[in-house]
Amino acid sequence: MKKNFNLPNFLTVLRIVAVPFCAYALFKNGGNERHWQIIAWCGFFTVGLTDFFDGRIARSRKQITSFGAFLDPVADKIAIGTAMIGLSMLHKLWWAVTIIILAREISVTLLRLVVIKDGVIPASKGGKLKTLFQGFGIGFYILPLPSYLHIPRDLFMAVTVLLTITTGYDYFKKVLTK
Repeated sequence: MKKNFNLPNFLTVLRIVAVPFCAYALFKNGGNERHWQIIAWCGFFTVGLTDFFDGRIARSRKQITSFGAFLDPVADKIAIGTAMIGLSMLHKLWWAVTIIILAREISVTLLRLVVIKDGVIPASKGGKLKTLFQGFGIGFYILPLPSYLHIPRDLFMAVTVLLTITTGYDYFKKVLTK
């Protein structure tokens, strides 16, 4: 257990602990106050940025552990899921988008659990790109953007959904063709 206690894993756990505070800011006063929207965005952005740093630190210090390899994508899903469900509950993001993305995230997580005895499935480059797009896409819905940016925001989310579906398919294809 001691080898699992390192800075990258600590940052991953910290990301999970920070998510309720991000959700609080997202919902504060009905989710419609500009300054709370910016605070929520800053919180979720920091969680996403920490995701980037924990992986980079783990690789550079050779502190990659099975615990971290498993928990890191779970932390991503907790943050993404919380933000998306919150935005849908606030009527800022279509439930269909939330359901499609969360169905993919849950199914890939369950797939990882089923095959964990064969080793952790590492995130692919496509999966990392998908996570980046999800983070930015969700950020565009959290921020109080002017209405003329809603169409580009929605198109960005459409690309995000496409990446989400495509990378989910790739994970299942990789496992089922072994």
